[in-house]
Amino acid sequence: MSAKPEFTTAMAEAYAVEGPYVDFGRGVLDDETIVEAIVRAPLSMMNRHGLIAGATGTGKTVTLQVIAEQLSAQGVSVFTADVKGDLSGLSVPGAAEGPAPKRMSRLGLPYEPAAFPVEFLSLGGIGPGVPVRATVSDFGPQLLAKILDANDTQADSLALLFRFADQHGLPLLDLTDLRALLTYLGSEDGRDALQGIGGVAPQTIGVLLRSLVALEDGGGTELFGEPQFDVADLLRVAPDGRGVISCLELPAVQDRPRLFSTALMWLLAELFEELPEVGDLERPKLVFFFDEAHLLFNGATKPFLESIVQTVRMIRSKGVGVFFCTQVPKDVHEDVLAQLGNRVQHALRAFTPDDAKALRAAIATYPKSDFYDLEELLPALGIGEAAVTILSESGVPTPVAHTKMRAPASRMGPADDVAAAAKASPLWAKYGTREDRESAREKLAARLEQQAKAEAAADAKPTERSREAARATKKGGNVLTDFLKSTAGRSIQREILRGVFGLFKAKR
Repeated sequence: MSAKPEFTTAMAEAYAVEGPYVDFGRGVLDDETIVEAIVRAPLSMMNRHGLIAGATGTGKTVTLQVIAEQLSAQGVSVFTADVKGDLSGLSVPGAAEGPAPKRMSRLGLPYEPAAFPVEFLSLGGIGPGVPVRATVSDFGPQLLAKILDANDTQADSLALLFRFADQHGLPLLDLTDLRALLTYLGSEDGRDALQGIGGVAPQTIGVLLRSLVALEDGGGTELFGEPQFDVADLLRVAPDGRGVISCLELPAVQDRPRLFSTALMWLLAELFEELPEVGDLERPKLVFFFDEAHLLFNGATKPFLESIVQTVRMIRSKGVGVFFCTQVPKDVHEDVLAQLGNRVQHALRAFTPDDAKALRAAIATYPKSDFYDLEELLPALGIGEAAVTILSESGVPTPVAHTKMRAPASRMGPADDVAAAAKASPLWAKYGTREDRESAREKLAARLEQQAKAEAAADAKPTERSREAARATKKGGNVLTDFLKSTAGRSIQREILRGVFGLFKAKR
Protein backbone atom coordinates (compact mmCIF):
# COMPACT_ATOMS: atom_id res chain seq x y z
CA MET A 1 0.00 0.00 0.00
CA SER A 2 1.38 3.46 -0.92
CA ALA A 3 2.42 5.78 1.89
CA LYS A 4 1.78 8.83 -0.29
CA PRO A 5 -1.61 9.84 1.26
CA GLU A 6 -0.24 9.44 4.78
CA PHE A 7 2.88 11.44 3.84
CA THR A 8 0.88 14.22 2.20
CA THR A 9 -1.40 14.52 5.22
CA ALA A 10 1.54 14.51 7.65
CA MET A 11 3.37 17.24 5.70
CA ALA A 12 0.21 19.36 5.38
CA GLU A 13 -0.32 19.25 9.14
CA ALA A 14 3.31 19.79 10.13
CA TYR A 15 4.01 22.62 7.68
CA ALA A 16 0.65 24.38 7.87
CA VAL A 17 1.02 28.18 8.13
CA GLU A 18 -1.66 30.78 8.76
CA GLY A 19 0.43 33.91 8.20
CA PRO A 20 3.12 34.83 5.63
CA TYR A 21 5.83 32.24 4.99
CA VAL A 22 8.98 31.33 3.11
CA ASP A 23 8.48 28.51 0.61
CA PHE A 24 11.41 26.07 0.50
CA GLY A 25 10.03 23.59 -2.02
CA ARG A 26 8.05 20.37 -2.27
CA GLY A 27 8.33 17.13 -0.35
CA VAL A 28 9.74 13.97 -1.91
CA LEU A 29 8.78 10.38 -1.05
CA ASP A 30 10.21 7.28 -2.75
CA ASP A 31 11.86 9.46 -5.41
CA GLU A 32 8.51 11.05 -6.30
CA THR A 33 7.98 14.80 -5.89
CA ILE A 34 4.66 15.36 -4.12
CA VAL A 35 3.52 18.79 -5.29
CA GLU A 36 0.84 18.91 -2.58
CA ALA A 37 3.49 18.55 0.15
CA ILE A 38 4.53 22.19 0.61
CA VAL A 39 7.61 22.65 2.78
CA ARG A 40 7.59 26.17 4.20
CA ALA A 41 8.63 28.18 7.25
CA PRO A 42 6.49 30.86 8.94
CA LEU A 43 7.98 34.29 8.35
CA SER A 44 7.54 35.02 12.05
CA MET A 45 9.93 32.15 12.85
CA MET A 46 12.78 33.32 10.62
CA ASN A 47 14.31 35.14 13.57
CA ARG A 48 14.67 31.79 15.38
CA HIS A 49 17.91 31.32 13.45
CA GLY A 50 18.87 28.55 11.09
CA LEU A 51 21.50 26.35 9.47
CA ILE A 52 22.20 25.73 5.80
CA ALA A 53 24.70 22.89 5.53
CA GLY A 54 25.98 20.47 2.92
CA ALA A 55 28.99 19.35 0.93
CA THR A 56 30.52 21.58 -1.73
CA GLY A 57 28.38 21.78 -4.87
CA THR A 58 25.15 20.50 -3.32
CA GLY A 59 23.18 23.76 -3.61
CA LYS A 60 23.74 25.76 -0.41
CA THR A 61 24.28 29.06 -2.24
CA VAL A 62 21.12 28.65 -4.32
CA THR A 63 19.13 27.80 -1.19
CA LEU A 64 20.40 30.99 0.43
CA GLN A 65 19.41 32.89 -2.70
CA VAL A 66 15.88 31.45 -2.69
CA ILE A 67 15.35 32.36 0.96
CA ALA A 68 16.82 35.86 0.54
CA GLU A 69 14.52 36.58 -2.42
CA GLN A 70 11.38 35.67 -0.52
CA LEU A 71 12.42 37.61 2.57
CA SER A 72 13.09 40.70 0.44
CA ALA A 73 9.77 40.32 -1.39
CA GLN A 74 7.98 40.44 1.99
CA GLY A 75 9.74 43.57 3.20
CA VAL A 76 12.47 41.94 5.30
CA SER A 77 16.01 43.32 4.99
CA VAL A 78 18.73 40.75 4.31
CA PHE A 79 22.49 40.70 4.83
CA THR A 80 24.61 38.08 3.14
CA ALA A 81 28.29 37.47 2.51
CA ASP A 82 29.05 36.67 -1.13
CA VAL A 83 32.27 34.66 -0.97
CA LYS A 84 32.35 33.51 -4.60
CA GLY A 85 30.50 36.42 -6.25
CA ASP A 86 27.49 34.34 -7.34
CA LEU A 87 24.99 36.08 -5.07
CA SER A 88 25.43 39.38 -6.89
CA GLY A 89 23.03 37.80 -9.40
CA LEU A 90 20.20 38.66 -6.99
CA SER A 91 20.16 42.06 -8.67
CA VAL A 92 19.44 40.59 -12.14
CA PRO A 93 16.33 38.70 -13.37
CA GLY A 94 16.84 34.99 -14.02
CA ALA A 95 16.82 33.47 -17.51
CA ALA A 96 13.37 32.78 -18.97
CA GLU A 97 14.64 29.44 -20.23
CA GLY A 98 16.97 26.95 -18.61
CA PRO A 99 17.22 24.84 -15.45
CA ALA A 100 15.30 27.25 -13.17
CA PRO A 101 12.02 27.23 -15.18
CA LYS A 102 12.30 23.46 -15.62
CA ARG A 103 12.72 22.88 -11.90
CA MET A 104 9.75 25.10 -11.04
CA SER A 105 7.63 23.26 -13.61
CA ARG A 106 8.47 19.93 -11.96
CA LEU A 107 7.35 21.42 -8.66
CA GLY A 108 4.07 22.51 -10.21
CA LEU A 109 4.95 26.20 -9.82
CA PRO A 110 5.10 29.09 -12.30
CA TYR A 111 8.45 30.71 -13.03
CA GLU A 112 8.59 34.51 -12.99
CA PRO A 113 12.09 36.00 -13.43
CA ALA A 114 12.71 38.92 -11.08
CA ALA A 115 15.49 41.18 -9.84
CA PHE A 116 15.74 42.36 -6.24
CA PRO A 117 17.04 45.55 -4.60
CA VAL A 118 20.69 44.85 -3.76
CA GLU A 119 23.29 47.02 -2.04
CA PHE A 120 26.84 45.91 -2.83
CA LEU A 121 29.39 46.26 -0.03
CA SER A 122 33.09 45.45 0.27
CA LEU A 123 35.56 45.16 3.14
CA GLY A 124 37.33 48.49 3.26
CA GLY A 125 36.92 48.92 -0.48
CA ILE A 126 38.89 45.77 -1.35
CA GLY A 127 37.05 44.78 -4.51
CA PRO A 128 33.86 46.33 -5.88
CA GLY A 129 31.32 47.65 -3.41
CA VAL A 130 30.65 50.42 -0.90
CA PRO A 131 33.53 50.29 1.61
CA VAL A 132 32.69 48.81 5.02
CA ARG A 133 35.12 50.07 7.65
CA ALA A 134 35.37 49.84 11.43
CA THR A 135 37.49 51.75 13.89
CA VAL A 136 39.92 49.69 15.94
CA SER A 137 38.33 51.08 19.13
CA ASP A 138 34.87 49.94 18.09
CA PHE A 139 36.07 46.55 16.85
CA GLY A 140 37.06 45.68 20.39
CA PRO A 141 39.81 43.54 21.93
CA GLN A 142 38.18 40.11 21.54
CA LEU A 143 37.50 40.44 17.82
CA LEU A 144 40.90 41.98 17.23
CA ALA A 145 42.53 39.11 19.12
CA LYS A 146 40.69 36.66 16.85
CA ILE A 147 41.81 38.41 13.70
CA LEU A 148 45.42 38.55 15.00
CA ASP A 149 45.31 34.86 15.99
CA ALA A 150 46.34 35.90 19.49
CA ASN A 151 46.63 33.43 22.37
CA ASP A 152 44.87 33.95 25.71
CA THR A 153 47.71 35.99 27.22
CA GLN A 154 47.95 38.24 24.19
CA ALA A 155 44.15 38.66 24.12
CA ASP A 156 44.17 39.72 27.80
CA SER A 157 46.96 42.18 27.02
CA LEU A 158 44.93 43.67 24.17
CA ALA A 159 42.02 44.18 26.57
CA LEU A 160 44.36 46.18 28.84
CA LEU A 161 45.59 48.26 25.91
CA PHE A 162 42.03 49.11 24.91
CA ARG A 163 41.17 50.04 28.47
CA PHE A 164 44.22 52.28 28.66
CA ALA A 165 43.26 53.99 25.38
CA ASP A 166 39.68 54.50 26.61
CA GLN A 167 40.76 55.99 29.93
CA HIS A 168 43.32 58.30 28.37
CA GLY A 169 41.17 59.64 25.55
CA LEU A 170 43.24 58.01 22.79
CA PRO A 171 40.96 57.16 19.83
CA LEU A 172 42.20 54.02 18.06
CA LEU A 173 40.79 54.61 14.60
CA ASP A 174 43.11 52.63 12.34
CA LEU A 175 46.05 50.26 12.64
CA THR A 176 48.60 53.09 12.68
CA ASP A 177 47.00 54.27 15.93
CA LEU A 178 47.28 50.80 17.44
CA ARG A 179 50.89 50.56 16.29
CA ALA A 180 51.64 53.97 17.84
CA LEU A 181 50.09 52.90 21.14
CA LEU A 182 51.97 49.58 21.22
CA THR A 183 55.23 51.33 20.36
CA TYR A 184 54.68 53.96 23.05
CA LEU A 185 53.83 51.42 25.77
CA GLY A 186 56.85 49.35 24.83
CA SER A 187 59.16 52.37 25.02
CA GLU A 188 61.02 53.76 28.04
CA ASP A 189 58.59 56.67 28.21
CA GLY A 190 55.47 54.55 28.33
CA ARG A 191 56.64 51.33 29.96
CA ASP A 192 55.21 52.11 33.38
CA ALA A 193 51.93 53.55 32.12
CA LEU A 194 50.01 50.25 32.39
CA GLN A 195 51.22 49.28 35.83
CA GLY A 196 48.15 50.75 37.50
CA ILE A 197 45.85 48.29 35.72
CA GLY A 198 48.28 45.40 35.23
CA GLY A 199 51.38 45.49 33.11
CA VAL A 200 52.05 44.05 29.66
CA ALA A 201 55.30 42.20 29.06
CA PRO A 202 57.62 43.67 26.42
CA GLN A 203 57.69 40.27 24.72
CA THR A 204 53.88 40.37 24.32
CA ILE A 205 54.06 43.85 22.82
CA GLY A 206 56.69 42.58 20.39
CA VAL A 207 54.50 39.65 19.32
CA LEU A 208 51.49 41.93 18.83
CA LEU A 209 53.53 44.35 16.74
CA ARG A 210 54.70 41.51 14.49
CA SER A 211 51.12 40.20 14.17
CA LEU A 212 50.05 43.70 13.25
CA VAL A 213 52.36 43.66 10.23
CA ALA A 214 50.62 40.56 8.88
CA LEU A 215 47.21 42.13 9.47
CA GLU A 216 48.23 45.35 7.72
CA ASP A 217 49.41 43.38 4.71
CA GLY A 218 46.33 41.14 4.80
CA GLY A 219 43.62 43.77 4.40
CA GLY A 220 43.55 45.33 7.86
CA THR A 221 44.83 48.66 6.59
CA GLU A 222 41.74 48.97 4.40
CA LEU A 223 39.23 47.53 6.89
CA PHE A 224 40.12 49.74 9.84
CA GLY A 225 39.43 53.45 9.70
CA GLU A 226 36.69 56.00 9.18
CA PRO A 227 33.96 56.65 8.29
CA GLN A 228 32.77 53.63 10.21
CA PHE A 229 29.89 51.70 8.67
CA ASP A 230 26.57 52.26 10.44
CA VAL A 231 24.68 48.96 10.76
CA ALA A 232 21.41 50.91 10.56
CA ASP A 233 22.14 51.00 6.81
CA LEU A 234 21.57 47.24 6.71
CA LEU A 235 17.95 47.77 7.79
CA ARG A 236 16.63 49.46 4.68
CA VAL A 237 13.53 49.02 2.57
CA ALA A 238 13.29 49.94 -1.11
CA PRO A 239 10.65 52.45 -2.29
CA ASP A 240 8.46 49.56 -3.50
CA GLY A 241 8.39 48.08 0.01
CA ARG A 242 10.83 45.22 -0.62
CA GLY A 243 13.68 44.66 1.81
CA VAL A 244 17.12 45.70 0.60
CA ILE A 245 19.60 42.82 0.30
CA SER A 246 23.04 43.97 1.50
CA CYS A 247 25.55 41.79 -0.30
CA LEU A 248 29.11 41.89 1.05
CA GLU A 249 31.30 41.03 -1.93
CA LEU A 250 34.24 38.88 -0.78
CA PRO A 251 35.88 37.35 -3.90
CA ALA A 252 38.83 39.75 -3.55
CA VAL A 253 39.46 38.63 0.05
CA GLN A 254 38.37 35.00 -0.04
CA ASP A 255 42.00 34.03 0.58
CA ARG A 256 41.86 35.96 3.89
CA PRO A 257 39.20 33.99 5.77
CA ARG A 258 40.14 35.17 9.25
CA LEU A 259 39.71 38.78 8.14
CA PHE A 260 36.26 38.50 6.61
CA SER A 261 34.78 36.02 9.10
CA THR A 262 35.74 38.24 12.04
CA ALA A 263 34.42 41.31 10.22
CA LEU A 264 31.09 39.52 9.77
CA MET A 265 30.97 38.84 13.50
CA TRP A 266 31.67 42.52 14.15
CA LEU A 267 28.65 43.50 12.02
CA LEU A 268 26.46 41.01 13.87
CA ALA A 269 27.74 42.19 17.25
CA GLU A 270 27.11 45.81 16.23
CA LEU A 271 23.50 44.91 15.43
CA PHE A 272 23.20 43.28 18.83
CA GLU A 273 24.56 46.38 20.57
CA GLU A 274 22.66 48.98 18.55
CA LEU A 275 19.16 47.58 18.08
CA PRO A 276 16.46 47.94 20.73
CA GLU A 277 14.51 45.05 22.21
CA VAL A 278 11.34 44.41 20.22
CA GLY A 279 10.28 40.88 21.27
CA ASP A 280 8.59 38.60 18.75
CA LEU A 281 7.55 40.31 15.53
CA GLU A 282 5.29 39.15 12.71
CA ARG A 283 8.32 39.49 10.46
CA PRO A 284 11.97 39.99 11.40
CA LYS A 285 13.73 43.30 10.82
CA LEU A 286 16.73 41.56 9.29
CA VAL A 287 17.94 38.07 8.45
CA PHE A 288 21.73 37.74 8.55
CA PHE A 289 23.38 34.93 6.57
CA PHE A 290 26.79 34.01 8.00
CA ASP A 291 28.62 32.14 5.24
CA GLU A 292 31.71 29.97 5.84
CA ALA A 293 30.64 29.79 9.48
CA HIS A 294 33.30 27.25 10.43
CA LEU A 295 35.92 30.00 10.14
CA LEU A 296 34.33 31.82 13.05
CA PHE A 297 34.81 28.93 15.46
CA ASN A 298 38.27 27.74 14.37
CA GLY A 299 40.75 28.52 17.12
CA ALA A 300 38.23 30.59 19.07
CA THR A 301 39.03 31.26 22.72
CA LYS A 302 36.52 30.46 25.45
CA PRO A 303 35.56 34.13 26.05
CA PHE A 304 35.11 34.58 22.30
CA LEU A 305 32.80 31.55 22.08
CA GLU A 306 30.83 32.75 25.09
CA SER A 307 30.30 36.10 23.36
CA ILE A 308 29.10 34.38 20.18
CA VAL A 309 26.64 32.26 22.14
CA GLN A 310 25.35 35.31 24.01
CA THR A 311 24.91 37.28 20.80
CA VAL A 312 23.03 34.51 18.98
CA ARG A 313 20.86 33.73 21.98
CA MET A 314 19.76 37.32 22.58
CA ILE A 315 19.70 38.95 19.16
CA ARG A 316 16.45 37.17 18.28
CA SER A 317 14.57 39.50 20.62
CA LYS A 318 15.96 42.43 18.62
CA GLY A 319 14.24 41.22 15.46
CA VAL A 320 17.28 39.64 13.81
CA GLY A 321 17.52 36.07 12.55
CA VAL A 322 20.91 34.47 11.86
CA PHE A 323 21.52 31.61 9.42
CA PHE A 324 24.90 29.88 9.59
CA CYS A 325 26.07 28.38 6.30
CA THR A 326 28.74 25.69 6.36
CA GLN A 327 29.54 22.16 5.19
CA VAL A 328 28.66 20.04 8.23
CA PRO A 329 26.69 20.91 11.37
CA LYS A 330 29.64 20.05 13.62
CA ASP A 331 31.43 23.13 12.19
CA VAL A 332 29.14 25.20 14.42
CA HIS A 333 29.74 25.16 18.17
CA GLU A 334 27.18 22.95 19.92
CA ASP A 335 25.85 25.77 22.12
CA VAL A 336 25.10 27.80 18.99
CA LEU A 337 23.82 24.80 17.04
CA ALA A 338 21.25 24.16 19.77
CA GLN A 339 19.67 27.54 19.00
CA LEU A 340 19.23 27.00 15.25
CA GLY A 341 15.58 26.03 14.82
CA ASN A 342 15.36 26.11 11.00
CA ARG A 343 17.63 23.64 9.23
CA VAL A 344 18.28 22.91 5.59
CA GLN A 345 20.68 20.00 5.26
CA HIS A 346 21.97 19.31 1.76
CA ALA A 347 23.90 16.15 0.94
CA LEU A 348 26.55 14.92 3.35
CA ARG A 349 29.05 12.59 1.70
CA ALA A 350 30.56 9.78 3.77
CA PHE A 351 33.75 8.78 1.97
CA THR A 352 35.95 8.36 5.07
CA PRO A 353 35.50 7.19 8.67
CA ASP A 354 35.56 10.83 9.78
CA ASP A 355 32.84 11.62 7.25
CA ALA A 356 30.73 8.76 8.58
CA LYS A 357 31.20 10.04 12.12
CA ALA A 358 30.15 13.55 11.06
CA LEU A 359 27.10 12.08 9.32
CA ARG A 360 25.97 10.27 12.47
CA ALA A 361 26.53 13.42 14.52
CA ALA A 362 24.40 15.44 12.09
CA ILE A 363 21.59 12.88 12.18
CA ALA A 364 21.52 13.06 15.97
CA THR A 365 20.54 16.74 15.77
CA TYR A 366 17.42 16.11 13.64
CA PRO A 367 13.95 14.93 14.70
CA LYS A 368 13.23 11.27 13.92
CA SER A 369 11.27 10.61 10.76
CA ASP A 370 8.51 8.06 10.08
CA PHE A 371 9.23 8.25 6.35
CA TYR A 372 13.02 8.30 5.96
CA ASP A 373 16.15 6.61 7.22
CA LEU A 374 18.32 9.72 7.52
CA GLU A 375 21.54 7.70 7.48
CA GLU A 376 20.58 6.57 3.99
CA LEU A 377 18.88 9.78 2.89
CA LEU A 378 21.53 12.41 3.63
CA PRO A 379 24.36 10.90 1.53
CA ALA A 380 21.94 10.18 -1.33
CA LEU A 381 20.48 13.67 -1.72
CA GLY A 382 20.92 15.15 -5.19
CA ILE A 383 21.91 18.69 -6.11
CA GLY A 384 19.13 21.07 -5.07
CA GLU A 385 17.63 18.57 -2.63
CA ALA A 386 17.73 18.86 1.15
CA ALA A 387 16.44 17.42 4.40
CA VAL A 388 14.44 20.24 5.97
CA THR A 389 13.02 20.79 9.43
CA ILE A 390 11.75 24.14 10.71
CA LEU A 391 9.97 25.59 13.71
CA SER A 392 6.22 25.69 13.21
CA GLU A 393 4.12 28.69 14.24
CA SER A 394 3.67 27.05 17.63
CA GLY A 395 7.46 26.72 18.02
CA VAL A 396 7.54 22.93 17.56
CA PRO A 397 10.16 21.33 15.25
CA THR A 398 8.54 19.79 12.19
CA PRO A 399 9.22 16.26 10.93
CA VAL A 400 12.13 16.06 8.49
CA ALA A 401 11.01 16.49 4.89
CA HIS A 402 13.10 15.33 1.95
CA THR A 403 12.64 18.47 -0.12
CA LYS A 404 13.22 19.39 -3.73
CA MET A 405 14.14 23.04 -3.34
CA ARG A 406 12.62 25.88 -5.36
CA ALA A 407 14.63 27.67 -8.03
CA PRO A 408 15.54 31.34 -7.57
CA ALA A 409 13.79 34.01 -9.64
CA SER A 410 17.04 35.97 -10.03
CA ARG A 411 20.20 35.04 -11.92
CA MET A 412 22.17 32.04 -10.69
CA GLY A 413 25.53 33.63 -11.31
CA PRO A 414 27.41 36.93 -10.94
CA ALA A 415 25.94 40.28 -11.95
CA ASP A 416 27.65 42.16 -14.78
CA ASP A 417 28.95 45.42 -13.26
CA VAL A 418 28.96 45.39 -9.48
CA ALA A 419 31.42 48.30 -9.24
CA ALA A 420 29.18 50.66 -11.23
CA ALA A 421 26.12 49.68 -9.19
CA ALA A 422 28.00 50.33 -5.93
CA LYS A 423 29.18 53.78 -7.03
CA ALA A 424 25.63 54.70 -8.04
CA SER A 425 24.39 53.92 -4.53
CA PRO A 426 23.53 56.76 -2.12
CA LEU A 427 25.78 55.00 0.41
CA TRP A 428 28.82 55.71 -1.76
CA ALA A 429 28.65 59.41 -0.88
CA LYS A 430 28.56 58.45 2.80
CA TYR A 431 31.33 55.84 2.88
CA GLY A 432 33.24 56.07 -0.40
CA THR A 433 35.94 58.50 0.75
CA ARG A 434 38.23 57.60 3.63
CA GLU A 435 38.59 60.11 6.48
CA ASP A 436 41.61 60.74 8.71
CA ARG A 437 40.90 62.85 11.80
CA GLU A 438 43.11 63.37 14.85
CA SER A 439 43.53 60.15 16.78
CA ALA A 440 45.89 58.26 19.09
CA ARG A 441 48.86 58.54 16.73
CA GLU A 442 48.81 62.35 16.73
CA LYS A 443 47.99 62.64 20.44
CA LEU A 444 50.82 60.35 21.46
CA ALA A 445 53.23 62.24 19.21
CA ALA A 446 52.16 65.50 20.84
CA ARG A 447 52.54 63.93 24.27
CA LEU A 448 56.09 62.80 23.54
CA GLU A 449 56.94 66.22 22.12
CA GLN A 450 55.61 67.88 25.27
CA GLN A 451 57.68 65.55 27.45
CA ALA A 452 60.78 66.27 25.41
CA LYS A 453 60.27 70.03 25.81
CA ALA A 454 59.69 69.65 29.56
CA GLU A 455 62.87 67.60 29.92
CA ALA A 456 64.85 70.12 27.87
CA ALA A 457 63.59 72.95 30.05
CA ALA A 458 64.46 70.98 33.18
CA ASP A 459 68.01 70.41 31.90
CA ALA A 460 68.39 74.12 31.12
CA LYS A 461 67.23 75.22 34.59
CA PRO A 462 67.73 72.34 37.06
CA THR A 463 65.93 73.84 40.04
CA GLU A 464 64.28 71.53 42.52
CA ARG A 465 60.86 72.61 41.28
CA SER A 466 61.69 71.92 37.65
CA ARG A 467 63.18 68.54 38.53
CA GLU A 468 59.94 67.60 40.30
CA ALA A 469 57.92 68.77 37.30
CA ALA A 470 60.08 66.70 34.96
CA ARG A 471 59.65 63.62 37.12
CA ALA A 472 55.89 64.17 37.25
CA THR A 473 55.77 64.55 33.48
CA LYS A 474 57.73 61.36 32.97
CA LYS A 475 55.34 59.47 35.24
CA GLY A 476 52.38 60.68 33.21
CA GLY A 477 51.63 63.95 34.98
CA ASN A 478 50.82 66.10 31.93
CA VAL A 479 47.97 67.90 30.19
CA LEU A 480 46.28 64.57 29.42
CA THR A 481 46.29 63.53 33.07
CA ASP A 482 45.06 66.97 34.16
CA PHE A 483 42.20 66.71 31.69
CA LEU A 484 41.22 63.25 32.97
CA LYS A 485 41.03 64.66 36.49
CA SER A 486 38.78 67.48 35.37
CA THR A 487 34.97 67.38 35.46
CA ALA A 488 34.78 66.96 31.68
CA GLY A 489 37.40 64.21 31.69
CA ARG A 490 35.65 62.23 34.43
CA SER A 491 32.36 62.62 32.56
CA ILE A 492 33.86 61.10 29.42
CA GLN A 493 35.35 58.21 31.39
CA ARG A 494 31.98 57.46 33.01
CA GLU A 495 30.37 57.32 29.60
CA ILE A 496 32.82 54.79 28.19
CA LEU A 497 31.25 51.36 27.89
CA ARG A 498 32.25 48.16 26.20
CA GLY A 499 29.69 45.57 25.30
CA VAL A 500 29.81 42.09 23.80
CA PHE A 501 33.26 41.29 22.33
CA GLY A 502 34.49 44.48 24.00
CA LEU A 503 32.91 46.63 21.27
CA PHE A 504 33.23 50.31 22.09
CA LYS A 505 30.00 51.97 23.12
CA ALA A 506 29.44 55.44 24.53
CA LYS A 507 26.23 57.07 25.70
CA ARG A 508 25.02 59.16 22.81
